[in-house]
Amino acid sequence: MATELRMLRDVEWDSWSDTLNRAFGEPPPTPEQRAVRREVTETGRSFGVWDGADCVATAGAFSFGLTVPGGAEVPAAGVTMVSVQPTHRRRGLLREMMRHQLADVRERGEPLAVLTASEPAIYGRFGYGAAAQEMQLTVDTLRLAAPELPGVDEVGLRLVDPAAALADCERVYAQLVPARPGMLARRPGWARMAVLDPPGEREGAGELQCVVAEVDGEVRGYVRYAVKPVWDDAGPAGVVRVRHIEALDAVVYAALWRFLFGIDLTSSVSVRTRPVDDPLPHLVGDMRRCVPVLRESLFVRPVEVGAALAARTYRTPVDVVLEVTDPFCPWNEGRWWLTGDGTGASCARTTDPAGLALSVRELGSAYLGGFSLTALAAAGRVRELRPGALAAASVAFGSDVAPWLPHGF
Repeated sequence: MATELRMLRDVEWDSWSDTLNRAFGEPPPTPEQRAVRREVTETGRSFGVWDGADCVATAGAFSFGLTVPGGAEVPAAGVTMVSVQPTHRRRGLLREMMRHQLADVRERGEPLAVLTASEPAIYGRFGYGAAAQEMQLTVDTLRLAAPELPGVDEVGLRLVDPAAALADCERVYAQLVPARPGMLARRPGWARMAVLDPPGEREGAGELQCVVAEVDGEVRGYVRYAVKPVWDDAGPAGVVRVRHIEALDAVVYAALWRFLFGIDLTSSVSVRTRPVDDPLPHLVGDMRRCVPVLRESLFVRPVEVGAALAARTYRTPVDVVLEVTDPFCPWNEGRWWLTGDGTGASCARTTDPAGLALSVRELGSAYLGGFSLTALAAAGRVRELRPGALAAASVAFGSDVAPWLPHGF
């Protein structure tokens, strides 16, 4: 029987979601998880492949605003929920879905598509380039002194119910979004995802806790965490697992970390994702005792090259012609003349000779300033066609603030 690719119908959401769970080997979601996932799913952007009555492949997208260098919020499709059942592999279903989805993104006028990848090599074939990294930290709180800055003692800390504090925490998050490339402006409902705490996923830790930091009655930071009790022959060696920690200024950030360092019966704090330029290693003065581990997080795919490059600003003046290859989205192929600086940019087609040659994947990797064109050229993925073009463009594409994705989707 021939397979059929089509949009998801509301009444099919449960079976479609179950298909996705099976593909990733996940346990059935709790009723609360299922309700929140259903709420944030954009049915009009979700589709699948059916073999008769059976859903055998899934894909979807969320409507986000992505912060780019310069602080602008650019419409971006957050590609998600992509799966193919093992019974239907090697039939071209993934390629068919990716082509369908990118055509839809283009039709909606979104210049970018972004995703997180369980297997990065898969999505490079479709033009997605690793554009931001995350840093995992495991901090030795026995050997490191807690962070101290002038004014820390004036920050008030209050233990609150995580769900009850959502509005205050979301206001803090929203103020941070424009300041860092890679951060996402999200639609209503997303805040609830941050406080889901099913017992089956705690891995030995206790319930999710939330502490808000206040200055003059205003919430200016928060941390969500859980404590995993550990005991060894020397006594307590618990681990504080941080899910989210955000602050509007350095003093509040230091106050939150000082609190985490002082939690009783613990000897370390672990946080799974922070930006690579996070200040904590400098606050404590010993990066080795923070045990940093880096990995790529956000992958970016320019869907409309001209619009994407014109949407951001550039660290230094840039004037370069890019020869772009993009066989998967051929409307992007050809030469693009990019001019811009810290105030704005324009990008249009041209017949002038190119200064750099690269694929849309490399353009995605360099887009947020997280990976330099010079480094990509050293790996043989960018070619300099005009002397001096590489160094100038590489500096211009950079970002003073490291791009970072604060949460998955």
